[in-house]
Amino acid sequence: MQKINNPFKDLDGYNCFGCAPHNSHGLRLEFYLDDDNTVVAYWTPKDYLQGYFNVLHGGIQATLLDEIAGWVVNVLLETGGVTSRLDIRYRKPVLVTDSKITLKAKLVNAEKRLADIKCELYNSDGELCAEANAQYFTYPPEIAKKKLNYPGVDKFINKR
Repeated sequence: MQKINNPFKDLDGYNCFGCAPHNSHGLRLEFYLDDDNTVVAYWTPKDYLQGYFNVLHGGIQATLLDEIAGWVVNVLLETGGVTSRLDIRYRKPVLVTDSKITLKAKLVNAEKRLADIKCELYNSDGELCAEANAQYFTYPPEIAKKKLNYPGVDKFINKR
C-alpha cells in the first residue's frame, strides 16, 4: 500500500474539513492506494461527532464516504471533480468508541465527465457499516487546475 500525498496542505487558506491536516475541527483524513487501485483511509471516531449517544453522526459518515470518493477522482482519474450524487446505505451503527474505522473506495465506471465510485465504511471488527455510490462530475485536467487548484497526479503519488 502506497501513501497518497496531500498536495493541497501548503496552499494558503486551505482548510478542507475532510483532509486538511491543520484543521483542528476537521477529520484530517490521510489516504493510501493499494495494489488493486482501491483508495483506503483509516480514521478514529471522536466522541464530539456523535448523533445518538455513542453513535457516529450519519452526516459525518456521509462526509467520510464523500471525501474518499473525491480522492479516487484525484488519483485514479488524474483530475478534480465535485460530487453530483451520493447515495448512502447505513447498515450498522458506527460507535464513536470504535478504535479504527476503515474506508475503501474504488472506481466503478467513468464515462464522459461522470465517474461512479463505490465507497465502504467498516468498523474495527471488519463489519460493513455504511456504503455509498458516489457520482462525481469531473473536470478536464486544465479546468481542474484553474477551478480546483488541481496540481497533477504526480503531486499525489509516485507512479509505479
